[in-house]
Amino acid sequence: MNRSGRHGYAVGRDAPRPLIGPNEASAIRIVPANEAFSEELLAIFGNRGYPAYCQCQKLKFKNWAERKATSVSERMERLQEQTHCGYPSARTTSGLVAYLDDEPVGWCAVEPRIAYNFRHSPVPWKGRDEDRADDGVWAVTCFVTRAGFRRRGVSRALARATVDFARDRGARALEGYPMLVEPGEEITWGENNVGVRSIFANAGFEEISHPTLRRVVMRIDF
Repeated sequence: MNRSGRHGYAVGRDAPRPLIGPNEASAIRIVPANEAFSEELLAIFGNRGYPAYCQCQKLKFKNWAERKATSVSERMERLQEQTHCGYPSARTTSGLVAYLDDEPVGWCAVEPRIAYNFRHSPVPWKGRDEDRADDGVWAVTCFVTRAGFRRRGVSRALARATVDFARDRGARALEGYPMLVEPGEEITWGENNVGVRSIFANAGFEEISHPTLRRVVMRIDF
């Protein structure tokens, strides 16, 4: 499948900052999710585990009851609608899709912070005087790497790509809310889908608050 005509927000080993390891022969390329196809998102999220169950909808529901009332297939439909996948001319989308050798391998959610429901979470508000209705602040909330393609720098490349993507679309700041993970520590219940601190730091984000024992707020101001 040839996608050379699409606009990519990240390139491969010839970039000033490599997005892949020195032993990886092919480039990771990233496009807005509306330029991807529904079957590609399905391949990334898979049919097992937390990403397949959640379909990146946890922060999209108004409350737990609404979330519990939806089936996995309904969450899939919601994700398709939010991304406008298959419609390259769409003016908005809710994330980025990564490719390796034209295989869809990763997803990252990034859009205005007001698109997410943080009502019952201390992240990102605790200890900060923030205007919660400020649509100029964008947020990176979820990473998914397709099974079989992990440990190839996919999340790291996606985190870097969010910076140009958000800035190009008018964001004045971009935030992430990663986990603090100790070496060898096991993370369950999909917590690691928010990303880890190192991938945000590598993309130029700086820590600005520490709202919980295991979560930090990372931010870039443009």
